[in-house]
Amino acid sequence: MAISFERALGIHERALQLRLDRAELLANNLANADTPNYKARDVDFRAALQAEQNRRQAMAMQRTHARHIGLSAADAAAEPMYRVPLQPSIDGNTVEEQMELAEYTKNAVDFQASFFFLNAKFKGLRSAITGEAS
Repeated sequence: MAISFERALGIHERALQLRLDRAELLANNLANADTPNYKARDVDFRAALQAEQNRRQAMAMQRTHARHIGLSAADAAAEPMYRVPLQPSIDGNTVEEQMELAEYTKNAVDFQASFFFLNAKFKGLRSAITGEAS
């Protein structure tokens, strides 16, 4: 019997990737905090994860032909959006360093949690395969 990693790992693998993509966006925002007319971007993590969960549950809607249009709601939800600043700057830059830093730190903690859950899933799979008790 083959192991389906998608079923075994659940949503944790995709959550880790979404957190990594979000960290990259937030780091870009911080790096461009002094760039005139730079527009801060972010991803709605909850919406992206919910879209991924919905995609996994929508098994009834499968492509039956290669030329059919696929469901890409998860990809659309993970598209970066522009952030509306609380205090717009004179030079048109929408990066608010303190907020970006706080979001980056929160995302890093959430990344660690996602990594911990994914690691626990792998440990469980390993002990199931080897027959060892944890």
